[in-house]
Amino acid sequence: MPYLVNSLIRSYAFMRELETEIVEKFGNRLRTRVNGVLIKDNQILLIKHRMAEGRYFWNVPGGGMKYGSNAIDNLKREFLEETGLEIVVGDFLCVYEYLDKPLHAVELYYEVKEVGGTLKLGKDPELENDKQLIMEIAYLDIEKLRFIKKSDKHRLFWEINDLNEVLKWKGYFNFENNSIK
Repeated sequence: MPYLVNSLIRSYAFMRELETEIVEKFGNRLRTRVNGVLIKDNQILLIKHRMAEGRYFWNVPGGGMKYGSNAIDNLKREFLEETGLEIVVGDFLCVYEYLDKPLHAVELYYEVKEVGGTLKLGKDPELENDKQLIMEIAYLDIEKLRFIKKSDKHRLFWEINDLNEVLKWKGYFNFENNSIK
């Protein structure tokens, strides 16, 4: 029994550290992010991120832009880091403003096509190996995407009925985020 208690305490401490790390690395500032929508064989490539104890977040590959590098180059870099895939960036799809304090990001979404590499679970170079957020990478069809709880996936994917709808997004979205008003 003491082993179980100690294990739970270590797990809780790790998750508190992880939450602190997320806030320190990504919170309390506006970030510009680039995201790539890769649809292949009627499945969309998504990454599952560990956000806190029992809290996960599925979104397409992408990440923060580095100063001095354009959106296309940033997206290619992020995609390779997180998925092992080389891509060509296609049409600009939309802008989404994400605000769930302390996180605030303006996210640029692009259609992408795979041109090389091998799919593998990547990592966030901003984080130490023992504090990685990327838990899983998978191609999901619409049914599997619907199965993920709304709170565990990006708001853009809450109401879609067909993956091709994603490629028709145009404009700016914040879905009545009361924190933005």
